[in-house]
Amino acid sequence: MLILPEDEKYLENATFDEINEGDSASIERTLTMEDIKLFAIMSGDVNPAHLDQEYAEKSMFHKIIAHGMWGGALISTVLGAKYPGPGTIYLSQSLKFSRPVTLGDTITVKLTAIKKEAETHRVTFECLCVNQHDKAVIKGEAEVIAPTEKIRRQQVPLPKIRLTDRYAGYQRLINMAESLPAIRMGVVHPVKANSLLGAIHAAEAGLIEPILIGPEARIRAVAEQENVDISQYRLIATEYSEEAAHKGVELVRQLELDSLMRGSLSLQEMMHAVVKSDTGLRTSRQMSHVQILDVPSYSRPLFFTDTALNINPSLNVKRDIVQNAIDLAKMLGVEIPKVAIVSALETIDPILPTTLDAAALCKMAERNQITGGIIDGPLAFDNVISKEAAQAKDIESEVAGEADIILVPNAEAGHLLAKQIELLADGQAANIVMGARVPIILPGRADSQLSQIASCAMATLVAHRRLEL
Repeated sequence: MLILPEDEKYLENATFDEINEGDSASIERTLTMEDIKLFAIMSGDVNPAHLDQEYAEKSMFHKIIAHGMWGGALISTVLGAKYPGPGTIYLSQSLKFSRPVTLGDTITVKLTAIKKEAETHRVTFECLCVNQHDKAVIKGEAEVIAPTEKIRRQQVPLPKIRLTDRYAGYQRLINMAESLPAIRMGVVHPVKANSLLGAIHAAEAGLIEPILIGPEARIRAVAEQENVDISQYRLIATEYSEEAAHKGVELVRQLELDSLMRGSLSLQEMMHAVVKSDTGLRTSRQMSHVQILDVPSYSRPLFFTDTALNINPSLNVKRDIVQNAIDLAKMLGVEIPKVAIVSALETIDPILPTTLDAAALCKMAERNQITGGIIDGPLAFDNVISKEAAQAKDIESEVAGEADIILVPNAEAGHLLAKQIELLADGQAANIVMGARVPIILPGRADSQLSQIASCAMATLVAHRRLEL
């Protein structure tokens, strides 16, 4: 078995013969929100009195309270792990709840032996749980069969648990945008359920006013199949997907749309209309794709760029990619974004051109050719994510371990890296195209509805921030 630290190494019981009436044992615990969430996950008890701050404030206690049986579980902890300990068989338990346990309360659980039955080896314990003010919160009695043989066992190590709200990043974006007026978003060729429903749900959240562009019969058929009423939304009929993309771009140029959303058509078809030099949505800045990933194991959202549009960007294009990402991060509340330029090495080596680009981009930032952020590179990916990894390599960096933006070497590497994080590290993704006349979102065909809603929220934020500038 795994060797544990000395103070955690063994559990040892008290046998029936070693227990005397009047003997007691106790433990102390302080209630945290993590305790409440873990208990809810384990038990399935998701009563809003325990989990919903808004609801709890209107309840009789005016604050979040612990599950009653959280205290009961602490009594079980004493019996099973401390006194009598291993070998104890629980027979019955009575509990009377005197007052609620709230966040931050420190509960002392004391069990006192009050009755022994020699023939059956039964022991009755008085159970008392008091808070930090010495006020009783739980009283009761427990009856057990005490062990008759001495047991001393190495404690089984418990897994380390990290509680994460996997949708917190999405909710943050939605909360930031929900107070803003809905923007007019052209939804291009939404002829499959996922693309249509994503737009409709974003509209129901008050984020966008969708204008559906594509083959009318197919769009209506999908809506009927999914039991969705689209009668309140404008529908512009086109015959095929490429025509829908060009129509969406045309409406943006005519100032009838504030944003575009890709539906069920290829990235190439969508962007072909967007990047056309004469009729597209180009600006003086190169367009680039930014994918935001909220990763449970990292302290802040990660902005990956460019993972879709610029396949093998030149140095000048990388400058625009970085600036686009910095501008987006600032629009989303990152005061001074930290940009990590990723390569296979953290040293400059002419054999690896991406390291030369990284050095040049850092110098560009020093000369104010890139503004608004802190830039460092080249950095290997471990240095980007882990300050300890950077320190182990004697790298002094303001960005290492605290990166907000990751500039990948090329779209292929970026796409592979982002997808690995999304699928293997439970990263929750939203995406947007910056550098065009209006924000454009390019949902993946397998993206969740919530991902699409969060992307719409991001487009809404960007559209309004641009109007403020």
